[in-house]
Amino acid sequence: MSAKRLWIAVLCVVVLASGLAAQDERNELNGSIGRDFISTQAIQGATFFDPYIRYGRGLTVEGSYARRLLLNPVFSVAAEVPLLFDPDEDLHAGGQSLVPKNYKALFITPSVRVNLFPTTAVSLWGSVGGGFGHISQNKLTLYGQPNTGTATTSGVLQYGIGLDVKLTKTVIVRAEARDFWAGEPDFPQAPTGKTRQNNYFVGAGVLWRF
Repeated sequence: MSAKRLWIAVLCVVVLASGLAAQDERNELNGSIGRDFISTQAIQGATFFDPYIRYGRGLTVEGSYARRLLLNPVFSVAAEVPLLFDPDEDLHAGGQSLVPKNYKALFITPSVRVNLFPTTAVSLWGSVGGGFGHISQNKLTLYGQPNTGTATTSGVLQYGIGLDVKLTKTVIVRAEARDFWAGEPDFPQAPTGKTRQNNYFVGAGVLWRF
């Protein structure tokens, strides 16, 4: 083989390898931190003052793994698995010893995410999917009595929107808002008549593409 043909072959291999490397950058790992927001709920049949369950604004972490399945300049489609963990959701109710002091919540929801203009510096996206959630309660109520509520597991619907801003080719800043529509915690002393509740998460973090 002549030197000219050898260099052409090397160039072809380099171009092909570069294309494969670009195609391989379809995996994403994201970590975000923020707050969750749960609406106040009325206690059925309550006759005391302030008959409501009020939720704190728990410091919450969200992480996800995603794999891009389709990519073009206009939009991309990715399969993602968001995981939300709230380690300390504080509670308050007007009546004494009706709700636990706090609870922990974990939601895992395989989803589909669509990004608009994914190859530009700024990309808007939307996500929807479903999975399951688990809520475990403190053994004591807000006023120190034994809690009669139990841990619960339920199906969860997730939907959200977000904004990705590229810092480099592989490092991206993400702002996001998601709702995890899940089963309501077990509050036998404070029934609300509802079976599900919205768990809104608003946060920001960093995404790594590889």
